[in-house]
Amino acid sequence: MVESKVEYEAVIGLEVHVQVKTRSKMFTTARAGFGHEPNHLTDPVIIGLPGVLPVMNKEAIDKTIATGLMFNCTIAEVCKWDRKNYFYPDSAKNYQISQYDQPICIGGEIEIELPGSARNIMGGHRSVGLTRIHLEEDVGKLNHFASDSLVDFNRAGTPLMEIVSEPDLFNSDEVFAYLTALRQAIVGAGISDCDMEKGQLRCDANISVRPVGSETLGTKVELKNLNSISGVRNGVDYEIRRQTAATRRGEVIVQETRRWDADTGVTTSMRTKEMAHDYRYFPDPDLMPVMVDKAWRESIRVRLPEMPFDRQRRLMKVYDLPYTITSVLVVDRELAEFFEEAVGDETVRARAIGKWVTNDLLREMAEASVSLSEIKIEAGQLSDLVGLVEEGVVSSSQAREVFSEAFATGDSPEAIIERRGMKQSTDTGELEVWCREAMAARQESVEAFRSGNEKALNALKGPVMKASRGKANPRMVDEILRRLLAE
Repeated sequence: MVESKVEYEAVIGLEVHVQVKTRSKMFTTARAGFGHEPNHLTDPVIIGLPGVLPVMNKEAIDKTIATGLMFNCTIAEVCKWDRKNYFYPDSAKNYQISQYDQPICIGGEIEIELPGSARNIMGGHRSVGLTRIHLEEDVGKLNHFASDSLVDFNRAGTPLMEIVSEPDLFNSDEVFAYLTALRQAIVGAGISDCDMEKGQLRCDANISVRPVGSETLGTKVELKNLNSISGVRNGVDYEIRRQTAATRRGEVIVQETRRWDADTGVTTSMRTKEMAHDYRYFPDPDLMPVMVDKAWRESIRVRLPEMPFDRQRRLMKVYDLPYTITSVLVVDRELAEFFEEAVGDETVRARAIGKWVTNDLLREMAEASVSLSEIKIEAGQLSDLVGLVEEGVVSSSQAREVFSEAFATGDSPEAIIERRGMKQSTDTGELEVWCREAMAARQESVEAFRSGNEKALNALKGPVMKASRGKANPRMVDEILRRLLAE
């Protein structure tokens, strides 16, 4: 069989399931959560006992509307609930309450950042279209053992958004960028923690290939078991290669569901792809449609946080921050807010504070394994410390020692500096005496500097810092030595 020499491109659409962070489940007051003993977060509604009725969770609806507004979706004036029927052990009722033809959010878009080049670290931006966002209940989880498969219904009933993109992605880098942007926005808004290890964000990818230049979509294959960001990237890459190679050989791509095996690095067939009619959708007779009026919609809109890319652009413009700092800050909404609180009205300190936040603060947090809400140092104390460095009260190296102690104790930088006797000497008369003594003792370094050897100045700074027991202001020492050497 002769392989085709036609060039092919991939077309990818994603179905992302996001657990909505609520205290109770979608259609019952049973507690929602993770990490509990199996089958402890259940009740008669979850188990599907006869005679029980579902009751909607308004907080889950509010947060789904918020998600739709963040992503410029049209919020439906009326949405309804449907039963998605299938027989499987993870669904005690043998159906899942979902939304079929009248979802809560329609259309929309997600801004993504494409990878930058070596010369341009900030990549280009574009929007990826959304088809819909609908709200449903999660199902249970099967745990497979050597000889048994056991079902845990703790997850069943948890509010679950399904965010469906248009076939508007074309490689694994764009898929990664899409998931990153989606996750940052949703976590930043407090809608979900999106922890893939806990099943709070799960992704299925619909992948097809077509000749370059064609507008017709190829036969799509749904890829499941993408349970990590790296798994999504690797699975998509493999499936694109597999379909492209098969198409070149003239093989017919079958519409099916395939499973990504991270251990072997290949996809394997699970089943032929179900169609909507296979689930026999029909309106849930126990749940009324939901009407979302303008007042309800706008009451949610006014509480929306700033979107991550909008925040990044503002931080770069208002504070003159480089991309390298803002790209770290906007990953965590609380971190960005801590930075802005530390800056306050001292915008001239913004870049220095940004470096302290993205380097020293994050390092200390990682070493102590604490979150931002648990740290003892206050934003204002960091600003004070940066000011003390600029004023020459302590050196940069001393400031890092002060910061570490302030992080651990919550004490003010001024108190720590005073307690440890770290305040630098700025007495020009005293500094000049030490500088002259160093020059007298190291005439060879004096001559070397005057002959154009800049590095010789360091040989003179050392004795000055030693004489001052490390308290001499390095900047002032440098200035005084240069002045005396020029005489």
